Amino acid sequence: MKYAILLSFCFLLLNCKQKETPSETITSATTHTSKTEASSGLTIVFASCSDQEREQPLWKPILENNPDLFIWGGDNIYADTDDMAKMEADYKKTKAHPDYQKLLSATPVVGTWDDHDFGKNDAGKEWIKKDEAQTLLLNFLDVPENDERRSRPGVYTSKTIEGGGGAVKVILLDTRYFRDPLKESNTEGRRYDDWSIEESGTILGAAQWQWLEEELQDSVPTFTMIVSSIQFLSKEHGWEKWGNHPSEVQKMYDVLETAKARNIFMVSGDRHMAEISVNIDVPLPYPLVDFTSSGLTHTWPTYGTEGNEYRVSNIIKRLNFGVMHFDFEKKRITFEIRGRDNFLYEQFQQQY
Repeated sequence: MKYAILLSFCFLLLNCKQKETPSETITSATTHTSKTEASSGLTIVFASCSDQEREQPLWKPILENNPDLFIWGGDNIYADTDDMAKMEADYKKTKAHPDYQKLLSATPVVGTWDDHDFGKNDAGKEWIKKDEAQTLLLNFLDVPENDERRSRPGVYTSKTIEGGGGAVKVILLDTRYFRDPLKESNTEGRRYDDWSIEESGTILGAAQWQWLEEELQDSVPTFTMIVSSIQFLSKEHGWEKWGNHPSEVQKMYDVLETAKARNIFMVSGDRHMAEISVNIDVPLPYPLVDFTSSGLTHTWPTYGTEGNEYRVSNIIKRLNFGVMHFDFEKKRITFEIRGRDNFLYEQFQQQY
């Protein structure tokens, strides 16, 4: 199996020839081919971690990429409150930003949440305001009143976008509403340790797992994206991740093994940095990519180099967003980490 996967692991990692300047202001930019020049595919932009009280410099470069879809990956605001009036005001402030309004008028927008828009740092199923917070997120995303998320627990959903000769199915997970407690760490530099398999709880909950299995039986779209607010592949750091509950990691691999969906990959946020991770030892006929983009308004500039055996890119500590170009004819995705002035930090291609 590994041999077959290795044969299919035809990827290209290109560190951008342009170099970032030593200051926060990036002076060089890379332009993106317009939709009219790239009719054989779609472009989707993904981003997370946007503090409504900070400067919002990335909406204009995001628009320069002419996205066919924009995905909020969580921490869409920093509310951290049980005061729902404050949370509503925070959402309104983000939504009213002139450059975000331009994106809304030009591009469909979907999204999920993470902890700071859920209402409490690192919170899970125990959060007492999760139902009220769910309503406010759905309002922010302009979700219709007859959408099933208005009447059932959790913000998980899916959307298929078509065009350019193919289709991309976007599966948005809810890693907050049903998540069991985390195991606090006594080790310096770590907030959480991983539970044992025996102690491991759930991240998605039974109903969402059943829904995900059903969604992954859809073999029509050319590519299938799973959006998780927290990282799936990176497992060595001491912060929130799927690895906190190892039985859930194994369950995901079991579900992927029986999936009929084509060309599955993952995107994640949360970490206040960007990186690209790839695992070739998976129950799929191709490698599994976990594309992390985090930091629309703030990142972790003092972040060290933590272990991640699956990392195939540099760690980007500057403000960033993720761009994915889907080439349906060649069955290929080009993943890009971009920042201020549309500067290209990293580019990675995965052939399917």
